[in-house]
Amino acid sequence: MTAQGRAGVRPIAVFDLDGTLSDTAHRQQFLERRPRDWNAFFAAAAQDPPLAEGVALALSSAEECEVVYVTGRPERCRRDTLAWLEQQGLPRGRLFMRRESDRRPARAVKPEILRALTRGREIRRFVDDDELVCDAVERAGFPVVRARWAEASAALRDAQERQGRT
Repeated sequence: MTAQGRAGVRPIAVFDLDGTLSDTAHRQQFLERRPRDWNAFFAAAAQDPPLAEGVALALSSAEECEVVYVTGRPERCRRDTLAWLEQQGLPRGRLFMRRESDRRPARAVKPEILRALTRGREIRRFVDDDELVCDAVERAGFPVVRARWAEASAALRDAQERQGRT
């Protein structure tokens, strides 16, 4: 298949942010506290260093695909997130974020978004660091690249699965 995909439409490459394109290690401290400080955790995202492997994959994907970003960050982080993507030189693309009241696990939300994106489009790759999300996306029939280039965080994994926060 050419870079244009089906019927002349470019395929889509979907990227997660936290732990895939951005390094969240410096803000894990806010999730290790009790109670967790979600406001500080998300406010600090603007200072995330980029993850070189993820950025390189996004840039190379943009040569053949429309790049789309799907994150569990809440909608209130949109401005900072778009600024961060631009500062890193990442491709422009649609950004899907969690509604403020949505606490479903990412493994439920992200496949739902992918199904909506596929109406007449091919998903070329889905890139995420969350193993449970990757498993769910694979079960839904999409090609997955597991982002294993960032240090795993038990606190972040718990937040993703039990509290539906990222």
